[in-house]
Amino acid sequence: MLRPRENELFYGARAIGWTLMIFSLLMIAGVGITAIWDGFRSGYTFLQFFLRFVSIFTIYKAYDMICFDWFLLCRFRFFQYYFPETEGVYNGRKYGYNLKSQLLKLLVIFPAASALAAWICSLF
Repeated sequence: MLRPRENELFYGARAIGWTLMIFSLLMIAGVGITAIWDGFRSGYTFLQFFLRFVSIFTIYKAYDMICFDWFLLCRFRFFQYYFPETEGVYNGRKYGYNLKSQLLKLLVIFPAASALAAWICSLF
Protein backbone atom coordinates (compact mmCIF):
# COMPACT_ATOMS: atom_id res chain seq x y z
CA MET A 1 0.00 0.00 0.00
CA LEU A 2 2.86 2.43 0.65
CA ARG A 3 3.95 4.55 -2.27
CA PRO A 4 7.69 4.97 -2.79
CA ARG A 5 8.70 8.49 -1.79
CA GLU A 6 11.70 10.39 -3.04
CA ASN A 7 11.49 13.06 -0.32
CA GLU A 8 11.41 12.46 3.41
CA LEU A 9 8.15 13.05 5.26
CA PHE A 10 10.03 15.57 7.41
CA TYR A 11 13.66 16.60 7.73
CA GLY A 12 15.67 13.82 9.38
CA ALA A 13 12.95 11.15 9.16
CA ARG A 14 15.27 8.52 7.68
CA ALA A 15 18.02 9.25 10.20
CA ILE A 16 15.55 8.98 13.07
CA GLY A 17 14.17 5.72 11.67
CA TRP A 18 17.58 4.12 11.27
CA THR A 19 18.67 5.31 14.71
CA LEU A 20 15.57 3.85 16.36
CA MET A 21 15.96 0.56 14.49
CA ILE A 22 19.61 0.16 15.51
CA PHE A 23 18.80 1.14 19.11
CA SER A 24 15.97 -1.43 19.19
CA LEU A 25 18.21 -4.21 17.87
CA LEU A 26 20.90 -3.37 20.43
CA MET A 27 18.33 -3.41 23.24
CA ILE A 28 16.95 -6.80 22.13
CA ALA A 29 20.48 -8.23 21.90
CA GLY A 30 21.30 -6.77 25.32
CA VAL A 31 18.28 -8.44 26.91
CA GLY A 32 19.24 -11.78 25.35
CA ILE A 33 22.88 -11.57 26.39
CA THR A 34 21.97 -10.50 29.92
CA ALA A 35 19.38 -13.29 30.27
CA ILE A 36 21.84 -15.94 29.10
CA TRP A 37 24.78 -14.61 31.15
CA ASP A 38 22.72 -14.39 34.33
CA GLY A 39 21.34 -17.88 33.73
CA PHE A 40 24.86 -19.30 33.42
CA ARG A 41 25.99 -17.40 36.50
CA SER A 42 23.01 -18.68 38.51
CA GLY A 43 23.32 -22.28 37.26
CA TYR A 44 19.92 -22.43 35.55
CA THR A 45 18.40 -25.70 34.42
CA PHE A 46 16.59 -26.25 31.13
CA LEU A 47 13.22 -25.41 32.69
CA GLN A 48 14.49 -22.20 34.26
CA PHE A 49 16.05 -21.05 30.98
CA PHE A 50 12.88 -22.00 29.11
CA LEU A 51 10.61 -20.09 31.48
CA ARG A 52 12.89 -17.05 31.32
CA PHE A 53 13.00 -17.02 27.51
CA VAL A 54 9.30 -17.67 27.02
CA SER A 55 8.40 -14.90 29.49
CA ILE A 56 10.72 -12.43 27.73
CA PHE A 57 9.22 -13.32 24.33
CA THR A 58 5.66 -13.13 25.70
CA ILE A 59 6.16 -9.69 27.23
CA TYR A 60 7.85 -8.49 24.01
CA LYS A 61 5.03 -9.78 21.81
CA ALA A 62 2.27 -8.50 24.12
CA TYR A 63 3.85 -5.03 24.03
CA ASP A 64 4.06 -5.21 20.23
CA MET A 65 0.46 -6.35 19.85
CA ILE A 66 -1.00 -3.82 22.29
CA CYS A 67 1.11 -0.73 21.65
CA PHE A 68 1.79 -0.98 17.94
CA ASP A 69 -0.99 -3.01 16.37
CA TRP A 70 -3.90 -2.02 18.56
CA PHE A 71 -3.03 1.47 19.81
CA LEU A 72 -0.89 3.05 17.06
CA LEU A 73 -2.63 1.42 14.09
CA CYS A 74 -6.25 1.20 15.12
CA ARG A 75 -6.89 3.75 17.88
CA PHE A 76 -4.38 6.56 17.50
CA ARG A 77 -4.14 6.20 13.67
CA PHE A 78 -0.47 7.22 13.77
CA PHE A 79 0.62 5.56 10.52
CA GLN A 80 -2.46 6.68 8.58
CA TYR A 81 -1.54 10.27 9.41
CA TYR A 82 1.89 9.94 7.78
CA PHE A 83 0.84 7.45 5.10
CA PRO A 84 -2.71 8.41 4.04
CA GLU A 85 -2.74 5.75 1.32
CA THR A 86 -3.12 3.10 4.06
CA GLU A 87 -6.36 4.63 5.36
CA GLY A 88 -8.65 2.08 3.65
CA VAL A 89 -6.76 -0.92 5.00
CA TYR A 90 -7.59 -0.25 8.65
CA ASN A 91 -11.11 1.20 8.35
CA GLY A 92 -13.51 -0.70 10.58
CA ARG A 93 -10.82 -2.91 12.11
CA LYS A 94 -10.71 -3.46 15.83
CA TYR A 95 -7.18 -4.86 15.58
CA GLY A 96 -4.28 -4.77 13.11
CA TYR A 97 -4.27 -6.79 9.93
CA ASN A 98 -1.97 -9.57 11.13
CA LEU A 99 -3.62 -11.01 14.27
CA LYS A 100 -3.25 -14.60 13.01
CA SER A 101 0.48 -14.12 12.39
CA GLN A 102 0.97 -12.48 15.77
CA LEU A 103 -0.82 -15.30 17.60
CA LEU A 104 1.19 -17.91 15.68
CA LYS A 105 4.40 -16.28 16.90
CA LEU A 106 3.10 -15.93 20.45
CA LEU A 107 1.71 -19.46 20.84
CA VAL A 108 3.95 -21.61 18.59
CA ILE A 109 7.13 -20.00 17.28
CA PHE A 110 8.31 -18.23 20.44
CA PRO A 111 7.79 -21.24 22.74
CA ALA A 112 9.65 -23.44 20.22
CA ALA A 113 12.49 -20.90 19.97
CA SER A 114 12.57 -20.68 23.77
CA ALA A 115 12.83 -24.47 24.07
CA LEU A 116 15.66 -24.57 21.52
CA ALA A 117 17.57 -21.73 23.21
CA ALA A 118 17.03 -23.30 26.65
CA TRP A 119 18.28 -26.64 25.38
CA ILE A 120 21.40 -25.05 23.89
CA CYS A 121 22.06 -23.04 27.07
CA SER A 122 21.54 -26.08 29.33
CA LEU A 123 24.26 -27.99 27.41
CA PHE A 124 26.91 -25.68 28.84
